[in-house]
Amino acid sequence: MKSLSILGSTGSIGLSTLDVVRQHPEKFNVAGLAEGHDVNLLAEQIKEFKPDLVSVRDEDSAEQLQELLGSDNPEIHWGIEGAAVVGAAEGSDMVVSAIVGAAGLVPTVRAIQAGKDIALANKETLVVAGQLVSDLVKQHNVTLLPVDSEHSAIFQSLTGHRTEDIERIILTASGGPFRQTSASELHGVGPEKALKHPQWSMGAKITIDSATLMNKGLEVIEAHWLFDMPVEKIGVVVHPQSIIHSMVEYIDGCVMAQLGAPDMRAPIAYAISWPERCESGIKKLDLTQVGTLTFEQPDMDRFPALRLAFEALKAGQTFPAVLNAANEVAVAAFLDKKIGFTDIPAIVDKTMQEHDAYAPSSLEEYLAADKWARDKAVAMTA
Repeated sequence: MKSLSILGSTGSIGLSTLDVVRQHPEKFNVAGLAEGHDVNLLAEQIKEFKPDLVSVRDEDSAEQLQELLGSDNPEIHWGIEGAAVVGAAEGSDMVVSAIVGAAGLVPTVRAIQAGKDIALANKETLVVAGQLVSDLVKQHNVTLLPVDSEHSAIFQSLTGHRTEDIERIILTASGGPFRQTSASELHGVGPEKALKHPQWSMGAKITIDSATLMNKGLEVIEAHWLFDMPVEKIGVVVHPQSIIHSMVEYIDGCVMAQLGAPDMRAPIAYAISWPERCESGIKKLDLTQVGTLTFEQPDMDRFPALRLAFEALKAGQTFPAVLNAANEVAVAAFLDKKIGFTDIPAIVDKTMQEHDAYAPSSLEEYLAADKWARDKAVAMTA
């Protein structure tokens, strides 16, 4: 029996994780839950999975949850510190880190420091503070397992092979809803169209990132830290069918790929049950029904966010943290209809240009770079 704490339990990854847990009561139980948006759904999850402690967005949400649950309730915390308490709690063996954005960094760091294995769905943890997190993983001897479908595919394709035999890793991208949209048309795109992803069902922020290709850029940075791979050995290819989740090319010309239906329950099930496998509940892949698999080069002129991510990774220091923070602010402004679609990468680019990078040596210094970029980007979106 493996005990899980799930950070971001009411989001798309959290819901999928709980669905896998629901299918295997003999394998998993839930020790803690943290959420930031839906207290009513969290109350339902608490009643079903009976965690020992939970965390919500703020003190008002905690009072609301208390009223919903009555006297039969777990220990309730709130805020980033509350999520950190859930992540570091003694009762869990593994933490599923699925809080969206840089808000997931501190709780994930605290969980690692508490010696918890991590199933990482929060790519921003490594984007913002990759060196720090990598050092802590080694220091505390914990296992960091990828949940993103692309990184899970790479992880599986690396199994049984030597790192020195890798030619490159190849991340696949669906291309998003605007893969065939002209540059001129992108200027008039609104949130309604951008939120209609052709393959995946995800939260709003990640869906917009997929539309700009920033999500793939963040995954490039994540892959660098997860697999200790130089940027020169990381490539991206657009694969609209989202059947091949990513690939590893070796020096002898062989390419290992992981295929499956586009359903996040598969990589989640693999991460939380590793080194074993368990039923995930996804539809089995029938290649005769898929028919054709196609591939294209990403267009970094129409989608400059991907180019900016490569540039941030190459530049290093605090640039990835600044890239991520400015993007989070710009995406939120776009969803609020304050800026246009093509303004998102433009704001990120300008924020990076105005940043004086430095080599951070502590969590506080990474967070300071994040705050600087947020303040700068907010001023640009006003």
